[in-house]
Amino acid sequence: MTSETTQQAPMTAEPQKEHQWLQRLVGEWTFESEASMGPDQPPEKVSGTESVRALGGLWIIGAGEGEMPSGGSHRSVLTLGYDPDKKRFVGSFISSMMPSFWVYEGELDTGSNVLTLNTEGPSMAGDGTMAKYQETIELLSDDHRVFKSRVLGEDGDWQEFLSMSYRRTR
Repeated sequence: MTSETTQQAPMTAEPQKEHQWLQRLVGEWTFESEASMGPDQPPEKVSGTESVRALGGLWIIGAGEGEMPSGGSHRSVLTLGYDPDKKRFVGSFISSMMPSFWVYEGELDTGSNVLTLNTEGPSMAGDGTMAKYQETIELLSDDHRVFKSRVLGEDGDWQEFLSMSYRRTR
């Protein structure tokens, strides 16, 4: 046996252009949302706030808080980063109003304005089946972004059910 110790180089990563794109989300935001809770129900509108911070220039963490359509409030946490090995954006979402852990993978459009995130989660039918979802973050300006969520219907068409407009406050 030898008394030599092997030291590994620390893991470091240099932020890439995709990481820099995510940094544009860092700040304090207010939002207004409109959600369609079912075909026979009118859209419900709520508002709230989100605080997005950077984690080492590679990740962002968004902590949101808002009203619930039925009253009360909810909290959520969004994480987003970019995995150079996968060449994909990756992330997760949790909310105090649902027990599901959402895992994202996605990519930017060619104009670098819209990030599309794909995920799978419980069907809104509430029948225990899973459904495919897509969520988009579109940067309209440095101080305005739009988040949309849609679900893949049984007919093969995407059905948007949530739209949120964010405005930077700081």
